[in-house]
Amino acid sequence: MLEKTTRINYLLDFYQSLLTPKQRNYMDLYYLEDYSLGEISENFNVSRQAVYDNIKRTEAMLEEYEKKLNLYGKFDKRQKVFQQMGETSRGTENDRNIQKWLQQLQDLE
Repeated sequence: MLEKTTRINYLLDFYQSLLTPKQRNYMDLYYLEDYSLGEISENFNVSRQAVYDNIKRTEAMLEEYEKKLNLYGKFDKRQKVFQQMGETSRGTENDRNIQKWLQQLQDLE
C-alpha cells in the first residue's frame, strides 16, 4: 500500500493541474492528509461510496495521463542517473564541480 500511495502522490505532483478542484480535494485529503473515506464523505456531504468511486476514477485518470505523458517515469529515470553520476564521480579530481552541477540539475527538478 505504501508503494501505491507514493506513486499516486508523485502522479498528483505531476498531473494535479489536469484534475477538477473536487478531484484534487478528494485526492489531497485521502492521500496526503490520510483522511478516511468516511471523513471525506462527511466533509462534502456525500456518500462514502461516492468518494470511493471518485478516488478510483481519479486514480485511473492519473495512470492514464502517466501512460501517455510518462512524466513520472522520466523523472524517476533522471533521479537514478543523477544518483549513479554522483556515486561515480566521487574520488575524482573534478568531484566538487561535478557534485555542484549534479545538485544544480536536481534543483531544476
